[in-house]
Amino acid sequence: MERETMEFDVVIVGAGPAGLSAACRLKQLAPELMVCVVEKGSEVGAHILSGALFEPRALNELFPDWQQRQAPLTTAVNKDALYLLKENGEVELPGWAIPPSMHNNGNYIISLGNLCRWLAEQAEALGVEIYPGFPAADILYGADNQVIGIQTGDMGRLKDGSEGPQFQPGMQLLAKYTLFAEGCRGHLGKELIERFALDKGKDPQHYALGFKELWRIPKAQHQPGLVVHGAGWPLDDTASGGSFLYHLDDDLVSVGLIVDLNYRDPYLSPFDEFQRLKHHPLFAKYLSGGERLSYGARAIAKGGFNALPQTVFPGGLLIGCDAGTLNFAKIKGSHTAMKSGMLAAEAVAATLTGSQPLTPQSFDERFTQSWLYQELYQHRNFGAALHKWGPLWGGAFNWFEQKCLANKAPWTLSDAIADHQQLETIDSHRPREYPKPDGKLSFDRLSSVFISNTNHEENQPCHLKLKDPSLPVSYNLPNFAEPAQRYCPAGVYEIVDEGDARRLQINAQNCIHCKTCDIKDPSLNIRWCPPEGGGGPNYPNM
Repeated sequence: MERETMEFDVVIVGAGPAGLSAACRLKQLAPELMVCVVEKGSEVGAHILSGALFEPRALNELFPDWQQRQAPLTTAVNKDALYLLKENGEVELPGWAIPPSMHNNGNYIISLGNLCRWLAEQAEALGVEIYPGFPAADILYGADNQVIGIQTGDMGRLKDGSEGPQFQPGMQLLAKYTLFAEGCRGHLGKELIERFALDKGKDPQHYALGFKELWRIPKAQHQPGLVVHGAGWPLDDTASGGSFLYHLDDDLVSVGLIVDLNYRDPYLSPFDEFQRLKHHPLFAKYLSGGERLSYGARAIAKGGFNALPQTVFPGGLLIGCDAGTLNFAKIKGSHTAMKSGMLAAEAVAATLTGSQPLTPQSFDERFTQSWLYQELYQHRNFGAALHKWGPLWGGAFNWFEQKCLANKAPWTLSDAIADHQQLETIDSHRPREYPKPDGKLSFDRLSSVFISNTNHEENQPCHLKLKDPSLPVSYNLPNFAEPAQRYCPAGVYEIVDEGDARRLQINAQNCIHCKTCDIKDPSLNIRWCPPEGGGGPNYPNM
């Protein structure tokens, strides 16, 4: 098939904080470079989802005058609280008992989507070309196995894969270097890690599923700048994670639950645990009488330093959450993603201007001399300790390591079992009965997906691929009661009866691109691929 081709110096896949920071830094250092960013969302920020508490360290370096440029950082944290939750009560931890990494002095409560929209404006002002609605579907390789660019997805294919009347072939975007900033569990990042064995000798990446809702609450219940974190209930000893409630401006709060995807009980439903959370007195006192404005969910890469792959490969780099740079000890990944993108941009600019060749060794030297390396290395044991010993003893270990050892422990904990391998069979657990949503604080999946503004063309090919279509019924159903019905936060998967037979139905139009199915399926049988351009959620102010 003949495809249109465009050539650039650098192509960046993904208009998140990593990709846009890389684009801006490239043009700051070498304005003559031709830089292109492709984004699968219908607009920049459409697919961006984060709590979000933002540490401005990387932004201070990228745009020291960000306040004069009116970056959307307007709500400074002014109170920080951490609670241990029980079903009907809570205990607030004193400040001295909270690990230093969890303190938020100097940070901001923001919409990360709006920050990315602002970063896109800065990038375009510098001369970066940004193309939303164009997912990178495939990687292009040269004769020597090096990456030479990407191919965007075809538009207008019918459900059976044939060319419809509005068919348009994807374009080939060629580049001297390609930076992959797809976010957590990027489908092209997965391919690159496997093809070039970038994770050799590393712990497997670990993940969590993060839920978020944006609410407008009564003014009397609103405290701009208040940060609330919770540990414990509604999760039990088969799952770990935590909850949050952040007060922004304009009577807005974001509320959410993070569930680690190494949970063991196949009957656990992360979505329903989140709905239960909002009925806890600590959360209900803020949300009661409020209006839910938006809903979303997204996988989070939380393996940290020990799971970082080699980021350099022939022809490009992995950056941001595509490489897993989130610092779970801080529950923050935006500043680290930005710094990752900036380091990659500096290395590529040095190569393209002839001052230093880009090799894995040269980039490792640049990385190890950065504060990003220091921050991730210092907190390398945080997630592994929680996985090994749970929130109580793991939390105590992390407090001791941070407070008493000043993050200079001589040991490194390994976390070597992948999340999908942690799920136990149904003979070890009992089905869970979750309360029906009340339509005031708790809601069902379909009404939640509706306010995520998710949309896919009805007649396009299904973008959720089963490697073996028989496994959901032959293996997952008898052993795990087909957990996709519960771990999916959007009601994509359901077992349906057809006479005497049963099958897994995939409601792909509901997909909010969280990637959980690509991570948690016990056999890794589900492969997430990008749908037609612009499809998926459209998150406003998230």
